Order: sequence, then structure tokens, then C-alpha cells
Amino acid sequence: MRAVVVEEYGVVPVVREVPKPVAADGAVVLRVEATGLCRSDWHGWMGHDADIVLPHVPGHELAGTIAEVGAGVTGWQVGDRVTTPFICACGVCEQCLEGNQQVCPNQLQPGFNYWGSFAEYVAVPYAAVNLVRLPDDMDFATAAGLGCRFATSFRAVHQVGKVRAGERVAVFGCGGVGLSAVMIASALGAEVIAIDTNPEALKLAVQYGAAHAVEAASTVADLGGVHVTIDALGSNEIVQQALRVLRPRGRHVQIGLLPSGVSLDVGRLIGQELSWLGSHGMPAHAYPEMLELVAAGKLSPSSLITRTITLDETPAALAALSDGTPAGVTVIEPN
Repeated sequence: MRAVVVEEYGVVPVVREVPKPVAADGAVVLRVEATGLCRSDWHGWMGHDADIVLPHVPGHELAGTIAEVGAGVTGWQVGDRVTTPFICACGVCEQCLEGNQQVCPNQLQPGFNYWGSFAEYVAVPYAAVNLVRLPDDMDFATAAGLGCRFATSFRAVHQVGKVRAGERVAVFGCGGVGLSAVMIASALGAEVIAIDTNPEALKLAVQYGAAHAVEAASTVADLGGVHVTIDALGSNEIVQQALRVLRPRGRHVQIGLLPSGVSLDVGRLIGQELSWLGSHGMPAHAYPEMLELVAAGKLSPSSLITRTITLDETPAALAALSDGTPAGVTVIEPN
């Protein structure tokens, strides 16, 4: 099969022929119909993830059709249209049995622990707990974004941040994760402030429900502070800004990765009784609520897609993330 292969960290990948994956026991192999280009892929390409072994195929946001079913897999067959969380949980550990597959200690992640979806085919381990059947009317491009950015934002906003109607929410960074968070928080009835230095991203944020779109965090304080802040990019500077604009007993939700670490104003965290909350993906069993809101028209992840590219265009697009995150979501169609 053809795949995007990273041979050196920080060096533009190449597209070449590699062995097609084989469905192990309990796993399936998908023909990749669509896969998202995410900043997490950039972090992996830059060498920020210790799990990656070179040469490597990135890609963790995906949707496709089952091409091969491994031994022991029941309820799924070749041709089924599916997506999967980027965290493929084992299904049998303590955390999984409690429903917390997103923090499974035995998790495997396509594009990180093993070769991912910037390819014509990809394996999905532990199929019994990680496959999500797609609604018949959902296209693959939309479904691909659900596996990481949209599902991650849905859980971060709704289940971890517990955003309620009437609250004020500040979203820092309006890439795919941030715009998803804007849309979801707005759908929940919050007053959303979108913060980004990219004017095009801010225009999209307004389209997706932001009541305010600003380039500087200082404007947030002028509005009276917020109940919830979300770092959807990953920046020590953003974290400091986010904590400063929170009201007393406010909640900060960290989605963006911080490979260089972070320095917290612990005095403010304690004195104002602020909450620092991490959020990491969303398990497959939690998808139905999100899919119901999509079906009802309350959420529209398809509108986040601003660009579709081919596998051959992917290496340059991945490298271009070094210059900033483009507005909206980029989807790759490998086949």
C-alpha cells in the first residue's frame, strides 16, 4: 500500500510503498477513506512523542470501511462503515471496565504506538471496544474528524469542563480542536469567546457560534472574566493567560499538548480555588450522545472542514504546520 513515511524527525516525509497491515486476533484492518491532519501529527513528526519509532506512518483521526476481520472479532464484517477513537483501549483493565477507556494504561494509538492512517489501510486493535458504526448519512470526511478533534472537544467541553447554559467560555486557539469547542460550547448555551491571532480562524469561530472573536486575551478580562477556559493549542503563555481571566472557582480545561512543560501560578490556583482539568480523547461508548446531536442538527462537524487533500499533498501540509495552524480542518483522502 502507499503511505506517508517519516524517516527523520523534522524532515519532510515521503510517500512510498510499504507492507499492508494484517488483522491480528481481535483486530480489524480498515481501508482508509478519510483521515484528518492534526497538530498532534506534527508533534509526532517533530519527535515530541517517545512512543514513535522510525520509520513511522502518522495519522490517528480516521474513518473507513472494514477490509479484513481478525479471529475472534464478532458483530463486524467486511464492508462495514466505521470510525474509532484515536485511543484504542484494551477493554479488560480496571479503567476500561469502569468506562474510562480514554485513560487505558494498555492503550494503543494509531500514528503513535504503531503505524497510522496516512495510508491506504490501517489496523484497529481491540475492535470489540473501539469501533463505532457510522450513521448511513454521515460521510467519511466528517466521520474522520470525530475520532480526535471533535470527540476530544465534545468530552472536554461537555463531560470534563461541564459547561452549562449561561456560562462564559473562552477558547484559546481556533484550529480544529478549538473551533469544535466553540461550536459545542455554543450549542450548550454558553457565551463563547474565541481567541486566536489568525483573522480567518476568528471569522470561522463567529460562524460556529462565538459571541466574541478577539486576538488578545486582555479583551477577555474587559468582558468580566469567564467561568471556563480551554487551551486548544498547547502553550505555556496561553495557560497563564487562561488562568488570569478565570473568575473565582473557574475551571481550566487543558487539551493542547505541552511538550516543553508549563509553569503555573499556583498561588492564584489556590487562592481563587481554580480547577485545572486535563482531557484526553473520548471512549467509543460515549459517541452515541454526540452522534445524536449531530443527527439532530445541533452540531455540524462537517462545516469545520475547509480543505481536502491527497496523500501526495500530505507531507508538505504536515511540514507547513510549523508555520501555524490553518483555519478549519484539513482532511486527507488516501484512496
